[in-house]
Parts: sequence; structure tokens; C-alpha cells
Amino acid sequence: MSAREQMLGAIRRSLRRGELPAVSRAVVDARLREHPVNIVPRRTEGSDADRVAQFEHWAAFHHASVARVDVAGVPGAVADYLKTNNLPARVAMAPDPDLDRYDWPSAPMLEIRRGKPVDADPVAVTGAFAGIAETGTLVFASGPDHPTSLNLLPETHVVVLREADVVGPIEDVFVRLRARYGEGRMPRTVNTVTGPSRTGDIEQQLELGAHGPRRMHILLVRD
Repeated sequence: MSAREQMLGAIRRSLRRGELPAVSRAVVDARLREHPVNIVPRRTEGSDADRVAQFEHWAAFHHASVARVDVAGVPGAVADYLKTNNLPARVAMAPDPDLDRYDWPSAPMLEIRRGKPVDADPVAVTGAFAGIAETGTLVFASGPDHPTSLNLLPETHVVVLREADVVGPIEDVFVRLRARYGEGRMPRTVNTVTGPSRTGDIEQQLELGAHGPRRMHILLVRD
């Protein structure tokens, strides 16, 4: 008996239910295998350009700043953002091989350390697994190349997102996760993040940086 079967068996016993009939088990197994999709909002339809524009709109709506750049312009765009916002040109960057495609030495004033952030790191630079056009949400999959703490600890989070990784609805993210990690497998953590961290106090005054980054800047990279 697998760990999954043991867990489901314990739940059934606690509910005083017996084993599932063979027909019901077949229906459940088919649903898990086929991944049916429920109603998807019409606004997620459209061309690739439509999805990118929709993602940009909703990300800005949720207090993230967004800039469109080409591949060669990424390092300079990071350095310019830090300079414009009077932030130190010192970043903790994810050890993600996908970030190696950018010519970071072309921004010589940018001090880069690859790896997990520490308390003294003011800025994190990471990629993203996907962007969701429907809500302007970023999706981060944890792993050795993307420590989750980079999403949470520094006050400023700069995200490099390829336009090709912008999908329509959240359902498409799970299709991509299965394609990358395999059927029935997931990374240890999948974070969905919409804009910088924020909360509303008792008077409904919006406070940024409540339990995570105070600023989020997204670079949408044209392929």
C-alpha cells in the first residue's frame, strides 16, 4: 500500500466509511489522470501580445511596476531601476541558469551575489516560472536554483519574466508544472505572488511591505 492509499484509508476510517466501490474508484482515477478544466474566464483568451498586455495591466493595478525590455537591456534596466529609486546597486540573485543568458558584466556598477539572501540584502533579482495574465500574478517554483527566501526577505524584488512565460489563466500554470516536473510530481513550494506585500489596517489604509517585499519591479523580456 502506498503512502497515498494509507492516508486516504485513514481519512475514510475516521469518517466511518468503507472502501470505495470499484466503479467510484475508476471515476476518481480517471479524473485525476485526465485533469479536466472547469470554467475559464473569457478575458484570458487572445493572442500572445494580448496576454502580455493584460498581465502588465493587472500587475500595475496591484502596485507592481513593469518595464518592457529586450534581452540585451536587462542588466541596464536593473541598474537603472535601483538608481532611480535611490537603492544600493547590490543584489542577491537566484542561482538560476536561465538568468545566465543576460550580460550582467555590461552593468559594471551592479554588485551581484548569487545564492540565498541574508538580512543585509536590500534587493533580490530572480526569474519566475510563469506570469498569469488573468490577475497579474507571478508564479515561483522553489528549488536549488530559486530559494524561496528570495521572494520574501529583501525589501525590493526585481523579477525577470520572459514574455513567452506569460500564460492566460492559472490552469495553464499546472499544465506547465506537469510538463516540467512530471505527472504526479511538484516542486516543494509553488508561490503565487500578486504585487508587493501589502495589508490594510483597521482604517483600510494600505500598507506595503507588511510581510514581504515593499517594492516589486517586473522586467518583461521580449524574446
